[in-house]
Amino acid sequence: MKYLVLATLAALAISAASFVSPASAQASRTWVSGSGSDANPCSRTAPCQTFAGAYAKTAISGEINCLDSAGFGTLTISKSISVVCNGVVAGVLAAGTTGFTINTASTDHVVLDGMDIEGFGTGTHGLNVVGSGAIFIRNSSIRHFTGNGVNVAGTAGARVMVDNVLIVNNAGGVNVQGAAGAANSASVTHSFIDGNASFGVQASGSVNSLAIGWDVISNSPTAISALSSAQVVSFGPSSIVTGAGVPTSTPAFK
Repeated sequence: MKYLVLATLAALAISAASFVSPASAQASRTWVSGSGSDANPCSRTAPCQTFAGAYAKTAISGEINCLDSAGFGTLTISKSISVVCNGVVAGVLAAGTTGFTINTASTDHVVLDGMDIEGFGTGTHGLNVVGSGAIFIRNSSIRHFTGNGVNVAGTAGARVMVDNVLIVNNAGGVNVQGAAGAANSASVTHSFIDGNASFGVQASGSVNSLAIGWDVISNSPTAISALSSAQVVSFGPSSIVTGAGVPTSTPAFK
């Protein structure tokens, strides 16, 4: 009888452990839906409602996908992750705040694909990079922010790639700055940057750089701004630029 009781207790302990473990694990892929709930596990059949809710349940280097068109809220990112929402409207209404704040380490990678980021005239920045690592944003739109559409201000060096992004009607378009020695950089390709109140693209500081190619930069007082010995490189005669300012160099295509 004694051994039977011990065996039963051991079996119960194993069963309890197996029950708790999956519930506490993070998934490699999670889902959001306008009709979801952040109390759900964020699976495809039981999606979450916000990016923040899904982020908390997504493993490092995992991916968040959208099941349908909806507003999914702002997000602060501090780990490698992809948020990919092609074929639907992935709304991020950031009135009075920042759309995406990215504070990652140098070894992290972040992908944002298919985002519709709206500042509603009171938002701070559409995308604010304050850490380091590699950040990719593509197939997206960023509009109506009182700061910059894309603001790269990492303190440890960040690489930001902007591709096929509409950046319009913000105070500034794409801005690359940062602390001394941070060596932040950004590339902007195949993008439409229009109607930003101060500048289209800007880099500030000798260690910071920005590259443009195949872009339209228009309808701003200063299209291209290079401050304090920063480098702004245009790759070949490939962009349509109206407004003041020229790149610091224009290497030919090879």
